[in-house]
Amino acid sequence: MYDGFLFHGLTWETMLMWCIVTLGLIVLNELTRRNFRIALLMFLFLPVLLPFILWLPYTATPGTGASTGTWFHWVKVYSAIAGCLGFMFIRYYGTGNSLKPCGKNCNNDQKIPKLLLLFPPVILSVNILEACIRDFQVYGMHATGQIIDGVTMLSGPWNIMNGIAGLLNILTISGWMGITISKDKSRDMLWPDMMWFWIIAYDLWNFAYVYNCVSDHAFYAGAALLVSCTIPAFFIKRDAWLQHRAHTLALWMMFTMSVPMFVDSPRFGVQASHDPKALFTVSCISLLANIAVYVYHIRTIAKRRKNPFVEPVYKDLSE
Repeated sequence: MYDGFLFHGLTWETMLMWCIVTLGLIVLNELTRRNFRIALLMFLFLPVLLPFILWLPYTATPGTGASTGTWFHWVKVYSAIAGCLGFMFIRYYGTGNSLKPCGKNCNNDQKIPKLLLLFPPVILSVNILEACIRDFQVYGMHATGQIIDGVTMLSGPWNIMNGIAGLLNILTISGWMGITISKDKSRDMLWPDMMWFWIIAYDLWNFAYVYNCVSDHAFYAGAALLVSCTIPAFFIKRDAWLQHRAHTLALWMMFTMSVPMFVDSPRFGVQASHDPKALFTVSCISLLANIAVYVYHIRTIAKRRKNPFVEPVYKDLSE
């Protein structure tokens, strides 16, 4: 067993399980983005059935003692699912009927109405804002290590730092009018202006958020979950990061709502170190990264005279 700066209780089993979770999310993401029927099963039928047969009676209510029985988990899972369904609507728009798989006569050049293009940045901003509110809320708890909502809480300036980083991350979202649909069978939703440096800044912020607010789940819900959508965005289907993120987040949230004991189990659970230095460090890195992206974003807008609300800001970059 190895105790590190960020986590305690690392073993070969937990490292192996981290790889399995990451790979599993990548595979499920590939299945749901490539196969319409699997996506419909995962993001429409299961979210309708699971609350009645599993979540409400057993695993995701305050009375069960599970850490998933809070308002935030319910909001998060359904906002992620809403993102998946909304993106599917955009992806299959113009195929004859929305939310219908693309056949041989599908028109891949169908223009997406501008009103629909507002959905991706809005749902993304709402998800980030939810987490920022939670960071500020945890700071207001003035927690000193007690268990709140099923997880150990330690409030501090890191919550404020990372909340600000998240707000900066929202302010650097741009170029959604350049969203388009790929011309292959999977009809992925592509957002070219969502550059690699924004994605990394988001990952750093989101990991810090999970580490601050759901600390003992950060090994999987932070690191594994973020890697599972970043790898496809960089190496499998580029420019589709938001779609990858929505799918992997929804899949993970449904899993943890169904099996909340997994991340807390003695065999596979990994606890955070709960070290104020570690909390401060990850939030400081998050804030500095997002400040850097924000400054670069503003400079690019001013230098190239771009309007981030109606045109891609980074269209001139080779990436």
